[in-house]
Amino acid sequence: MAQADRPTRTGSGSPSSGTAPAAPRNWFLRLGAPPVAATALTAAVALCMSLVAFGNITDFGTNQQFVQHVLSMDTTFKDPDLMWRAVESPAVQNTAYVAVIAWETLTASVLLTATWFWITGLRRDVYDRARAASTVGLVMMLVLFGMGFLAIGGEWFAMWQSSDWNGLDAAARNVALAAFTLLVVHLPGICRAGTAQT
Repeated sequence: MAQADRPTRTGSGSPSSGTAPAAPRNWFLRLGAPPVAATALTAAVALCMSLVAFGNITDFGTNQQFVQHVLSMDTTFKDPDLMWRAVESPAVQNTAYVAVIAWETLTASVLLTATWFWITGLRRDVYDRARAASTVGLVMMLVLFGMGFLAIGGEWFAMWQSSDWNGLDAAARNVALAAFTLLVVHLPGICRAGTAQT
């Protein structure tokens, strides 16, 4: 067989008709790409929020007591200068608790949608919708746990003074998780990947 008749081979060892094929994708290395990390983190946060909402709906009474004790401030130091802030109306307490559950459920729904956008975006390297939906859901989570639990519950209703009904550690963990995920979602590498093939 003449030299001219022999097929040339690319670096990957496959025959070529003269035009170099695109480099094969290394799927293992792609698992370490920023969009994959953003997908995994968004999915983890979505699962967490879904379980929180599901638990509060199916076990309504447990955290209902938590909200009632926090708002009534009955396990704080009962400083007269602070006790005027207490909310003792069961109707207002229950309304606040239902509002929290509704916010958690909506947040979980947004984050689940964002997870789906990330998964479908991985196939096309387009992440605009995923990044936008994740941002909305994560900010909702930060508002709930940062503003609702840390600021309003922890400081206004002095939850930090209670040894029995203190949810500051759990709230801080959720704020840290949401904030970290938000940072990963907005990594510059994801922005470049999202516009590379549009």
